[in-house]
Order: sequence, then C-alpha cells, then structure tokens
Amino acid sequence: MSNEEKKPISTTEKDEAELAKMGYKQELQRELGLMQNFGVSFSIISVITGIPSLFLYGLNTGGPSVMVYGWIIVSFFTLLVGMAMAEVCSAHPTSGGPYFWAAMLSKPKDAPLTSWITGWFNLLGQVAVTTGISFACASFISTLSTFRTGFVPTANTQIGVYAAVLFSQGWSLFGVRVLHYLNNVSVWWHAIGTFSLVVAILAKAPTHQSGRFVFQTFIDGTGGWAERASPAYVAVTGVRPSVFYTLTGFDASAHMTEETTNAAMSGSIGIIMAIGVSALLGLYLLLGLLFSIQNLDNTINTATGEPVAQIFLDCVGEDGAIVLMIIVIGAMFFCGTFSVTSNSRMMYAFARDGGLPGSKFFAYVNTKWKSPIRTVWLACTLSFILGLPSLGSTVAFSAATSIATIGLYISYAIPIALRVIYHDDFVRGPFHLGKFSFPIAITAVTWIAFISIVFILPQENPVDSQTLNYAIVAVGIVIIYSVGYWLISARKWFAGPVKQIAAEEMGINVMEPGLMEKLADV
Repeated sequence: MSNEEKKPISTTEKDEAELAKMGYKQELQRELGLMQNFGVSFSIISVITGIPSLFLYGLNTGGPSVMVYGWIIVSFFTLLVGMAMAEVCSAHPTSGGPYFWAAMLSKPKDAPLTSWITGWFNLLGQVAVTTGISFACASFISTLSTFRTGFVPTANTQIGVYAAVLFSQGWSLFGVRVLHYLNNVSVWWHAIGTFSLVVAILAKAPTHQSGRFVFQTFIDGTGGWAERASPAYVAVTGVRPSVFYTLTGFDASAHMTEETTNAAMSGSIGIIMAIGVSALLGLYLLLGLLFSIQNLDNTINTATGEPVAQIFLDCVGEDGAIVLMIIVIGAMFFCGTFSVTSNSRMMYAFARDGGLPGSKFFAYVNTKWKSPIRTVWLACTLSFILGLPSLGSTVAFSAATSIATIGLYISYAIPIALRVIYHDDFVRGPFHLGKFSFPIAITAVTWIAFISIVFILPQENPVDSQTLNYAIVAVGIVIIYSVGYWLISARKWFAGPVKQIAAEEMGINVMEPGLMEKLADV
C-alpha cells in the first residue's frame, strides 16, 4: 500500500466531506476552533450588553427580585433549549442552522415549506437581535458623550451614531482571519471586563443594598398591571426582555459550523458552553449591579437615561464611570459585530438555497476575503431600518427585543419539534442526549410556546397607540408574508435545501433562473 493511501484523513477533510454529504461545497474558510465557535455565541449573548441595556425596564417591571429569580429560571430552561438544539446541530452542522435542520428533519414533501417558514422566522430574529444590540451600543455612546461635556443627545445625533456603529461593525467582518482575532479579544473582553466591572462597583460603592432589597423587593412601575391583572403578570412581562432577550443568539454557533473544524462536535458544545457560562456570568453581573444601587429613585429617574450609568457614577465617580462605560460599550460593539456575523451567514445560506429575494446576488462569497460580504451589508441595512422606530421610544426598543426573541425561538422550536415527531428517521451525530433526548426536547418546545405568548403581551397600562406591544404586528407581517408568498409563488420554485442536494447531484446550478424546474420530478 502506498504512503498516499495510508495518509490519515484530516479533521478539515472530514468536515468538508460531511458538508458535501449535505449537498454543499466548502466555500467559507474553515479556520475556527471550538473556543472561537463558543466565542461567537458567547459574544452575541453578551450579558454585559443585554443586562445594562434593559436594566431600567427590569427595575420598573417587577424590580430586583423578579430580575434575580427570573434570571435563574430562564437560564435553566434556555439551557434545555440549547441542549435540544445542540443534538440537532451535531447531526446537521451547516451554516443554514435551524432552517436547514427543519428541511432535513421533515418528510421530503414538506421540507420546502418547513424550511421556508423556519428561515423567515430565523431571519426576522437575527435582524432584530442585531438591531437591539447595535441600538443599545449607540445609546450608551450617546450617554457617555454627556460625561464632562455639555453635549445633549438628540434623535438626529442618535441615528448618526447608530449608523456609524453598524457601518463599523460591517467593515470589521472582512475575512475569517480578522474574525478569528476579534473573537479571541471579545471573549477575554467580556470575561475580564465583566469581572472587573463588578469588583470595581462593589469595592467603591459607599453603601450596599441589603439582601432583602435584592431578593425580596417587588416593583410595579407598569401603570397598574399588578392591580388590573396580577403581580404574576408583572413578573412574567418583567423578565421578558431583560432576561429572555439577553439569553438569545446562541444559534450563532450553528451558523458558524462551516467555518469551524470538527464542526459536528464543536458547534454543539459551543451552544451549550455559551449558555452555561453566560448564565453564571450574568447572575454575577446582575447581583453586583443590584447590590451597588445607592438610591433606587435616583437610579430609575437618572438624567443620564441609563440606570447602569448612574450606578457607575454613584460608585466610582465620573472618571471611573467613563472607564466602566467604555468596557460596556466595547462589549456591545463586539456583541453587535458577531451578531452581524451570524446574521450574514444565515442570510448567505438562505440565499444559497434560493430563499431570499435576489438570491443569486446575495449568495456570493468574496474570493479574496472568503466572506459573504453582500449579506453582511444586507444585515446592517435591515437592522438600521428596523431600529428607526426606536428613536426616542423605549416601547419601540422593547418591541424590537421582543421581535428578536420570538423570531429566534420559533425558529429553534420547529426543528426540535420535528426531531420529536419524526424520531424514527433521525440519525444522530456524535453529540447526543441519549435517553434524555425526548423529555428535554418536549420541555424545550413547551417552554418556547409559553414565551412566544408572553412576548406579545402589553407591557404598560393603559394600552394605547403609544404603549401597544408592536411585536405582534411585526411577527404577524412575517407570518402573512412568508405564508402568503409561499401560497402565491414560492411553493412553485423554492425547493429548500433537500432539493438543493438533489440539484448538486444532477450538476444543476440552483441560482440560475428556471433550472430548478428540472427538479420537479426529483
């Protein structure tokens, strides 16, 4: 036997062979390892982004006790969702993520429809997540700009900062090598930054709140929902954005699998690690902030507009607050950058299968940078547009976070549910849950059904045009568009990734108009 025949197959070759079995050729550069894959999801979850940006909402809607216990409960169920997703990801490690899984786990005749619906919900969630993250980053930059200056932020300056944030995040994504280094910096920035921030405010705070305040204080700042409905209503809506929204985006590990070595294991472990580490780090940050509040009324009604900024000012003074704000803003920027990364990879995969308008244009990978740069800018543009209603409106910003959570979690639930329904056809990957697979998957789907209802509930009382939760409107538009477009047109030409595999075997370029008709009899 020749030396060439004896040569072992490398991990990268195995990954490319697995991708080829799913009907795709390796176009993205595969340079990320387990830690980088974990780092992308960890950076998108970014507890130092989610908790500070919605801290005011949490204080007003339920208060400290709801924030703490809500975080613990939601973290547990989110981990179950992540475990169920990780099992599916191991079986189908591709950048399409949930929408590809939905096709692979369906019966062939239903695959195009399930992947189409899942893809549009995932796209909605991805865009809304990027919107929430980058808009929060712009808001904190505007707040920081008022320190030691006479600057007063306006809607016009805010939109300018927001556009600049998205533009700079788009430019930072040219090439997986750059992404690799940014990832390493981001993980350490989040870990060390969060640890240092909490140590600083606890050490320098003139006084500390009592355990009774942190663990037993309930606040109804909703305008009377505790009386009109019940304290439980306030508690449920209180954890909605500040906790649920923070613990989202972990499907990024799946979207990055085509750029990750040993993808069938790394993607799955990346999902679970990101949720677990974020849950612990988030509780640490949340407790640190709550114990460091000096005056609750002043913190809620701060002139800065950001209660976390007021906590920094009260604890470490203006100079120290500037440093801590830079730590938070840096984390938010990294978080938004990797959200755009995940978003663009999902859009690229969806376009590759013909799911986006203008798919032939967007299913493009730059040969120099090995990056889908057109979907990078598409992600930034759509996020900018979705963020415009949030200017001067905390209700609109909260709605954007609700849209993000509903869109993403529904796209998570569909493939998990299909894995249960068609369990006899499921071929598991190297990562699997064994006998716990069914109970975890069923619990995950039930939990997602519950929170999808929670996220469309109104948050302020009374309900009028200014306080209505517009998340239901955005989700309704996506449902009407995706289902309506499917019935009118898409069902005639969208083949989904399962048909894409058949096309590859026949040598058909699915991006060429009309050629998909050749698959009618496949």
